[in-house]
Amino acid sequence: MTDTTKLHVRENGQDLAYSFEDLMHFHGFGFPGGVAHAFKVMQRALPLLADGAPPERREIEIRTAFRGPGARDAFEMVTRSLSEQRYSVDAALERPERGETLMRYVFVLSYRGKTVRLQIRDGLVRDEFIALGRKENRSDAENTRLGYLKQEMAERLLATPAMEAYDLA
Repeated sequence: MTDTTKLHVRENGQDLAYSFEDLMHFHGFGFPGGVAHAFKVMQRALPLLADGAPPERREIEIRTAFRGPGARDAFEMVTRSLSEQRYSVDAALERPERGETLMRYVFVLSYRGKTVRLQIRDGLVRDEFIALGRKENRSDAENTRLGYLKQEMAERLLATPAMEAYDLA
């Protein structure tokens, strides 16, 4: 049985497994919500890309409208896609009809000719988080609140099964 608390990939046929905590140690704790988003996206997409088997990590391509450094770092650790130019931020993937809060939470992962496109479900990203994150010249109190919202989102996402966090789009 596969451990669902870890992401499973292969490198040259050898198994690798990454927990959320592993990804946070690589990222450095600044954007736990972004790390949690990437973790959930990979939990949802990786089994679909390789028919339930762990995919070869250096063959996974990622395109997203999401600009956050937490997600970027998590994808890099698991897939090495950033350093090997298989990771790109593409504004054309944005879904403005979903509103400011949800429009950039779109991820497209490809592997050996198969593509999975995911988008966040309603209710998992708070409007307040997006508005405060984009606000310039935040006060100390606002920065404290934003830090709380980042951690709260990460915890909420991690408590949500991947199939309930991200839909096939």
